[in-house]
Amino acid sequence: MSSDVDLSEEVDQFRADFETLRAEISEVIVGQQRVINDLLIAMLAGGHVLLEGVPGLGKTLLGRTLAESLDLTFRRIQFTPDLMPADVVGTYVVMEAHGQRKFEFNQGPIFANVVLADQINRATPKTQAALLEGMSENGVTVANETYPLPDPFFLVATQNPLEMEGTFPLPEAQLDRFMFKLMVPLPNLGEMEAILARTTEEGLPEVRRVLKGRRILEMADLARLVPTGSEVLHYASALMIATHPDQSSAPEMTRQYVRYGVGPRAAQSLVLASKVRALLSGRVNTSQDDVRSVAHAALRHRLILNFDGHADNINPDAIIDDILGSVGE
Repeated sequence: MSSDVDLSEEVDQFRADFETLRAEISEVIVGQQRVINDLLIAMLAGGHVLLEGVPGLGKTLLGRTLAESLDLTFRRIQFTPDLMPADVVGTYVVMEAHGQRKFEFNQGPIFANVVLADQINRATPKTQAALLEGMSENGVTVANETYPLPDPFFLVATQNPLEMEGTFPLPEAQLDRFMFKLMVPLPNLGEMEAILARTTEEGLPEVRRVLKGRRILEMADLARLVPTGSEVLHYASALMIATHPDQSSAPEMTRQYVRYGVGPRAAQSLVLASKVRALLSGRVNTSQDDVRSVAHAALRHRLILNFDGHADNINPDAIIDDILGSVGE
């Protein structure tokens, strides 16, 4: 990026590669364009994603298709109440060679570029916590030895919002590790017809490997270099502060329905994701519109509602709308 021409070319290539990847995933996943876009934005911003939706909406297929289109390793972990931390990160096993026995580390399924934690809220908190170090440090520690995870490392977790019997809701500290929480909506009539055609007649199209994992790292590095002006940093910080009911800038819905607001990691998510959004718009500087466009995905899972919020069945997105409308540009 030694000149404006070089920078323009890099931005154009970034946008072209993003669109190529998005289009390839869309060949398999019918509809869900907002979910696909935000999933890719989070990956390029260095974050992880929590997908919430009823069964059968293609959440698992989305993670697998992403990995295959990038020629990356993919592992799916089905979370169940009897799943143990060692089933996720791995464990030491006794190996015998040439008459000698020794312990060797047997890697768990977390050692992959794209990991799908399916129905993550069905496992116990102890097993859920096994993901925390990998999500924050890109490594796992077993028996005082730390093992690096593959680079890139991207975790996609899913949960079903309807069936809550026998589940263990993710604690706030772990929810905060996810950059985005994306709501996967039901398909419309036309999309449902296309899904039925693909899955009962035509069959799913073969996924092409359109980008290398190395290219994802290059795109992520470019996004990090996008400068963020002081006014954008102020705006992201103001949004964070306005989620706390005890602050003077908190709007009415925050004061009425929020018990605890979001922390600094939420503001970091806003800024990092806005950098990717800026590049996708052909710009090398972030704007407040970029921050607003990712606010719901970055904040909805981090708001902790109070009793009235739960009793009135308040959607966190409504609170975020109120905050966006009240915080000045």
